[in-house]
Amino acid sequence: MKWSIGIIVNALLFLAFAGYFEGVEVSSIWSAIGASIILSILNMLVRPLLIIFTLPVTLLTLGLFLFVINACTLLMTDALMGSLFEISGFGLALLIAVIMSIMNVLIQKIIIEPRRRD
Repeated sequence: MKWSIGIIVNALLFLAFAGYFEGVEVSSIWSAIGASIILSILNMLVRPLLIIFTLPVTLLTLGLFLFVINACTLLMTDALMGSLFEISGFGLALLIAVIMSIMNVLIQKIIIEPRRRD
């Protein structure tokens, strides 16, 4: 259940980014859902390896390098999706990674966790 909510939230964020930023293009809602699924798979398989390989840098930057890793996974998603999902550059991917992290934490705290207390 939590995974499917995360997929939907990320897909909606991708659509919002496409409307707000000029360098982000999403061809349809299905492309956004597909990109969200690919991103979640990359976060399960590739992200842990990247974190292990970059652990000294991550510790040195007090965890801020994790945003760079998130931007890299977004660019990998862009490469795998082809023209259906496009992010124009690393700087924009980094900005989107930061915004997505903040939004996912807020949604987790405001929407998902209060439901579990009931």
